[in-house]
Amino acid sequence: MNEIISTTILLILIMDPLGNLPIFMTVLKHLEEKRRKVIVIREMIIALIVMLLFLFVGEKILIILNLKTETVSISGGIILFLIAIKMIFPSEEDNNNISSNEEPFLVPLAIPLVAGPSLLATLMLLSHQYLNHMSYLVGSLLIAWCFTVIILLLSGLFLKLFGSKGVSALERLMGLVLIMLSTQMFLDGIEAWFKN
Repeated sequence: MNEIISTTILLILIMDPLGNLPIFMTVLKHLEEKRRKVIVIREMIIALIVMLLFLFVGEKILIILNLKTETVSISGGIILFLIAIKMIFPSEEDNNNISSNEEPFLVPLAIPLVAGPSLLATLMLLSHQYLNHMSYLVGSLLIAWCFTVIILLLSGLFLKLFGSKGVSALERLMGLVLIMLSTQMFLDGIEAWFKN
């Protein structure tokens, strides 16, 4: 049960729904409210399909590449640490290149904003670590996905409640939590490496 909770929290932090809120709002601002919701749901379903694909094929990819669990854990910790740093210290470039008047499809909302390289890499790592608990992983992924969908559908409400500065502060707080999780993953990998 604890594994499901920690995995779900980890996936939510990497999906970063609060950090993606302003970007989703910018990309979809020229569309009507109804159409906006349809696009958010469509893009999130595409992202879910891609994520499930990586979750089930990830282990096979790691076997083909002949990667050990410790290597996967250490590299996963480093990747998550870098994501967390980006969440705490966001750059202006990330938000500038995205706005356009076309209706988005697949890019940039589904991939890379929700199902980005970092999340797909993490799903591969998790599928390798919890090979015998795939049902837990799928459950965690679905909970994290539903949570992200709800936040993105209520984007207008969140921005009204917290304001852009409040959302930014929440994202930085999530970044701090992610730094702790990534450090733990890194240390677990090093510990397992020394034991072997």
